[in-house]
Amino acid sequence: QIQGMPYGNCLLLSDGPVNNSTGIPFFYVTLKDNTVADLLKNPVASLTLPEADGNFCRKNVIDPEDPRCARLTLTGQMVTVPPEEVEFAKQAMFSRHPVVRKWPRSYEWFFMKMNIEHIWLQSWYGEVSAIAVEE
Repeated sequence: QIQGMPYGNCLLLSDGPVNNSTGIPFFYVTLKDNTVADLLKNPVASLTLPEADGNFCRKNVIDPEDPRCARLTLTGQMVTVPPEEVEFAKQAMFSRHPVVRKWPRSYEWFFMKMNIEHIWLQSWYGEVSAIAVEE
């Protein structure tokens, strides 16, 4: 009923095993999720991450979703992880989210990742800075 309209969803993500963060978001997904079916038709996506552990928010006991806390928005193309990267994606996801090992196999889970094209850092109310992807 909302075909063609943007909407958000919460997905588990990992950018690598705890000792090897890459900055590339990996996702463990299933076609049973409408979000994934939509991404395979139109892979453009954005991902916003709150400043959950930043000094300002933690020191002042402020909710990470408060506008005074920074947030990072990544935009790019969602792609299926190629076979040569699946083992790394598996280590990345399972090391940070062990519970996914118990998810029903009948859902035919697979890995996707975001090829990041743009990065924006928003701090305080509306101040946005572009960050080079290479950084």
